[in-house]
Amino acid sequence: MGQKINPKIFRLGHVYTWSSRWFAHKRQYKEFLLEDVLLRDYLRKHLKSAGFLEVEIERSINKMKLIIHVSKPGIVIGRGGSGLEELKKSLERFLFTFRMSQQKKVRNYSGKESGKQKLEIAVEPVKEPNLSAPLVALAISDQLVRRIPPKRACNQAVERVMNAGAMGVKVLLSGRINGAEIARREKFSAGSIPLSTIREEVDFAVSPALTKSGYVGVKVWICKKMST
Repeated sequence: MGQKINPKIFRLGHVYTWSSRWFAHKRQYKEFLLEDVLLRDYLRKHLKSAGFLEVEIERSINKMKLIIHVSKPGIVIGRGGSGLEELKKSLERFLFTFRMSQQKKVRNYSGKESGKQKLEIAVEPVKEPNLSAPLVALAISDQLVRRIPPKRACNQAVERVMNAGAMGVKVLLSGRINGAEIARREKFSAGSIPLSTIREEVDFAVSPALTKSGYVGVKVWICKKMST
């Protein structure tokens, strides 16, 4: 079972928690869900240089809180908090545009327009980027786009992850690797990755690389610690 599904979803409620935490009625659910997806895509695109990892979204009656996890928080915050204020204004414009495009007013739990919700942003630094599967996968895919040899890029990534204190790491490439005419799969691994053990903290990420020969899929598994 652990080999066939997303390792993080497999461990929801035991090791990991939900990244979106809110309650919605039937009419609101699809709108809030679409808003969360578009918001994550927006932040992933605009905060790529800051090492964007993930965003946690919490909604209450009249407040929406975003907890943004990045490896370089100084780029997001800016000098004197100017970058954070600019990000907040851009997010407010983005949310307002999205809600106006829904052809109807999205109402929150108290019956007021959700466009008047207070937006709160918190930036959390990533303690060890080399133990984060999304950041490692993104680094590998960027190197593949820049035509760095796949074997060297993956071996260096595996070495960095193990030196950071991981118990195990696995990198899987699939596609026309290095411009080959026939697609294939290559695996690079070190240590132990117990995918079927729910109590183990296994991080997982996918980051496809668009090369001149087509897409090359990059999957990364990282076991951060072993249970005792």
